[in-house]
Amino acid sequence: MKKYLLTMAAVACLTLSAEAQNNGKKSLYDFKVETIDGNTLDLSSLRGKKVLVVNVASKCGLTPQYAQLERLYQEYAGRGLVIIGFPANNFMDQEPGSNEEIARFCAQNYGVSFPMMAKISVKGDDMAPLYQWLTRKAENGVADAPVQWNFQKFMIDERGHWVGFAAPQEKPYSDKIVDWLEGNG
Repeated sequence: MKKYLLTMAAVACLTLSAEAQNNGKKSLYDFKVETIDGNTLDLSSLRGKKVLVVNVASKCGLTPQYAQLERLYQEYAGRGLVIIGFPANNFMDQEPGSNEEIARFCAQNYGVSFPMMAKISVKGDDMAPLYQWLTRKAENGVADAPVQWNFQKFMIDERGHWVGFAAPQEKPYSDKIVDWLEGNG
């Protein structure tokens, strides 16, 4: 019994220590999102993976980044990277299509195989809860990072903690993202 109590006390201390590290803030694992085909994805299923969250659009000057994101996903998926695309129509009506149209566009034009989610809002009064966490220091415990445009990239570590972001114009193979993937950043 004494051994059991000591073990339980150690587990409680580790749990408190992990929560203190994240300042008691939420992590990526606290969210569930809808996939582009209408299923639910519990983001806690991504424990142990690096996650790159990107708001995407089909009719944007940055849309060719889909090809680079797919290449990055193919190169690093075997090493624990998951890229999640969130279509959003928040900037100049550049993602007007339905989920079905977006999925077809991504497959036909860019061969996207990384997970795509249902269309959401990434700013404004109807901002999705995940994006509230991604963009607000009060929620993620690290920094404010309002979405500037389509293809802003958020880096999440293997413990579900917010690490940083890359501006929309920064390519998926930017030094910032590659250094993070390689463990140098």
